[in-house]
Amino acid sequence: MESISKDFAIQLLNDDAQRIMMLIRNQKNSLCISQCKAFEEVVDTQMYGFSRQVTYAIRLGILSSKQGHQLLSDLEKELNQLYSDVYEETQEKKESGKEV
Repeated sequence: MESISKDFAIQLLNDDAQRIMMLIRNQKNSLCISQCKAFEEVVDTQMYGFSRQVTYAIRLGILSSKQGHQLLSDLEKELNQLYSDVYEETQEKKESGKEV
C-alpha cells in the first residue's frame, strides 16, 4: 500500500475548498444566490461533504483539529463575504430602481 504525504492531502483539501468557492463565484445571477433554494442546497451539500473530508483527514492524523477547523472557518468566511456582497448588490439595485 502506497502512502500519501500530508502536504499532498492538505493540497487536495485546499483544492476542494477552492472548487466550492468557484462554484459559487461562477453563479452570475445574484438573484439566484440570494433567493434560490436549490442553489442553497447545493452549497450546503458541498460544505457538508467538505466538512466530512476534513473530519476524516483529522481522524487519519493528516490534519490537526486546529488546522481542520481553520480550513472550514476560512471557507465559511469567504462564503459569508460572498453572500454579503450579493446582498449589498441587490440592495443597491433596489435603491437605484433597477429591476432585481
